[in-house]
Amino acid sequence: MRAVIQRVLQASVTVGEDVVGAIGQGYLILLGVGADDAETEAERLWAKIRDLRICEDEAGKTNLSLVQTEGEVLVVSQFTLYADCRRGRRPSFTAAGDPAQARELYEYFAGLVRRDLGRVETGSFGAHMQVSLVNDGPFTIVLDTADL
Repeated sequence: MRAVIQRVLQASVTVGEDVVGAIGQGYLILLGVGADDAETEAERLWAKIRDLRICEDEAGKTNLSLVQTEGEVLVVSQFTLYADCRRGRRPSFTAAGDPAQARELYEYFAGLVRRDLGRVETGSFGAHMQVSLVNDGPFTIVLDTADL
């Protein structure tokens, strides 16, 4: 699995005219599922994100985790994180997970967030979405379970 984690002051995702998910201060997580991913990758990835100390403390240092700051989470599916641009000019997405499997793992990941934080906002899997955010810092991290 791959994730782009953006520390935000606020974020939302819209489908058509409808806001389907919105948060205040916390993390916007763009989540991609690979062809060989399973629940173990989702668990490892969420544990890493949950415990990252990238939130500011009272001194402005990145010493606190999402749990410590009671931050919110918006998870948005993004299969394009598996784009392979090594050949030609049109990306290949063959490394991305099958849509049915990817949806299942995306929902599983969101369930892990809900289990630990009590609440999670999500996008609409497979829909054309517009994501708005105010990046705090800016602070953006890219994680891949193959590298954890």
